Amino acid sequence: MSKIAIIGGGAWGTGLAIVLGRKGTHQVSLWAHEAEVCRSIAEKRVNELFLPGQRIPDSVIATNDIGTALDGAEIVVSVMPSQHCRALFTLMRPIIPRNALLVSATKGLEEGSLSRMTEVIAHALQDNSHRLGALSGPSFAQEVARGDPTAITIASENSELCRSVQQEFSDSKFRVYTNSDVVGVELGGALKNIIAIAAGICDGLGLGHNSVAALITRGLAEMTRLAVACGGRADTMAGLAGLGDLVLTCTGGLSRNRSVGVELGRGKRLPEIIAGMHGMVAEGVFTTTAAVGLARARKLEMPIAEQMHAILHDGKSPKEAIQELMARSGKSETA
Repeated sequence: MSKIAIIGGGAWGTGLAIVLGRKGTHQVSLWAHEAEVCRSIAEKRVNELFLPGQRIPDSVIATNDIGTALDGAEIVVSVMPSQHCRALFTLMRPIIPRNALLVSATKGLEEGSLSRMTEVIAHALQDNSHRLGALSGPSFAQEVARGDPTAITIASENSELCRSVQQEFSDSKFRVYTNSDVVGVELGGALKNIIAIAAGICDGLGLGHNSVAALITRGLAEMTRLAVACGGRADTMAGLAGLGDLVLTCTGGLSRNRSVGVELGRGKRLPEIIAGMHGMVAEGVFTTTAAVGLARARKLEMPIAEQMHAILHDGKSPKEAIQELMARSGKSETA
C-alpha cells in the first residue's frame, strides 16, 4: 500500500483525498492548516468547512502536523493557495522524504516572482531534480468527490513520474492523461482563472451568451500567446489544462473565480467579495497581477488580463472595461 501526502485541506485537496482514498490501495494523509477541518474529518468523515456533504474514506487520515503527514510519503501533492506555496515548501524542505515524487495541484502564479508553482517548489527546496510534476485540468472538487467522470492531466519532464501518477490516481471515475509540457499545463491552469473572472463580470452585467463565447475564444488566444512565449506548446492550450479548464471555469456555477466576477459586475467591491468567501480562495485575483507582469516582460498584448487587472486592483468600472475591449482597433483573428 503506497503512502500519499496531500498538503492543503481545502476543497480541491479534500476532493483529491477522496479520489485516492476510495481506491483502497493507498494510505492517504491530508494536512490541513485549520484545526476544525481535522476535527470534522476525524469525527464525521466530512470536511464541513470546505467540502460539505462528501464522505471521506476511512483510509484518509487528516492531521495538523505536517511532519506526520509527510512521514514515509512516496508522493507529495501540494494543494495550498499559491501565495503560501514558497513558505510551506521552505518549512517542509528538511522533512520531505528524499525520493518522494512532488506533484503541484495549485492553479496559480506567485505574485512577486511571477513564477509557476513548480518553479517556486524547486527554488524553495533548493532542488533542481526532475521529480516534479503539475496536475491540472477541468475539475470542480464537488463533482470529483461525488464521482462524476473527470479527466485531467499530469505534466512533467520525468516520464516515470507521469506514469506513476497516472497509475496511482486513475480509476473508473477519474482519468489521468500525461503531458511533457509543464509550462503549458501550469500556465493554462493559472491563466484561465483570469478569463473566468471576466466571464462572471459579463453575467453580473446581464450580458448574454454571445459575450461569454467571444470572451472564452479571445481569452484562449491570450493564454496561448503567453504560454508559447514562456516556452509552452500551443497544442497544450487546446487540451484539458487549457481549453477544457477554461470552458469549465467560465461557465460552471461552482467556479469561485467566475463568482467573484459576477459580484464585481453587480457593483460589489473586491474587499467585500473576498470577505464573503469565508476562507475560500479565488486564485485569479492574485494571478492577474503576475500574468500582466509576465506579458509586459515579454512585450505581449493581453487586453483582457490588463482590463481585469484594472478592475481588480485599480477600481475600474466593469462597464468601462468592456467598452474599451470592444473599442480596440481592428485586428486579425489569427495574427
